[in-house]
Amino acid sequence: MDLDGAVIVALGGNMAGDYGSSEALLEAALARFAQAGLPVVARSSWWSSAAWPDPTANEYRNGVALVETKLAPLQALHTLFSIEAEFGRVRSEKNAPRTLDLDLIAHGRAALAAEDLVLPHPRAHERLFVMGPLAEIAPGWRHPTLGKTARDLAAAATVGLDARPASKKARNQPV
Repeated sequence: MDLDGAVIVALGGNMAGDYGSSEALLEAALARFAQAGLPVVARSSWWSSAAWPDPTANEYRNGVALVETKLAPLQALHTLFSIEAEFGRVRSEKNAPRTLDLDLIAHGRAALAAEDLVLPHPRAHERLFVMGPLAEIAPGWRHPTLGKTARDLAAAATVGLDARPASKKARNQPV
């Protein structure tokens, strides 16, 4: 895959909804991507990290998917919001527990600052629970504005430093 054109989506959640576990819900959400015009080309393993700001809440599961799409960045974002809603995401207070959180991290080399969307994602490079999974499947991906690789950004992350792989299988195949 051409990493310069990579469309990167981070997935996370700490509430299972109707799925029995956060991992099962995340797997179901990934399966929905292709129907929504975001077929998955590669995906990371699931990572665990403590909930924040309340570490007594359920642990988070996080991962990253590389997708192909003909959707423009804002269309892709709204598609991700629709998938979140299908899986019971309710946007209430900031950093509240959630069933599904889908973040558009990058859309090719696009640098964009609009009211609804900033690309690349303005804080993803700081988060080990995003850069760690991305480094699993695309270690050489370069941040569009910082120029650093996913591997280097994972090593320099300052947020979510307790993040670790919860499952051992990264899948570099479509789901």
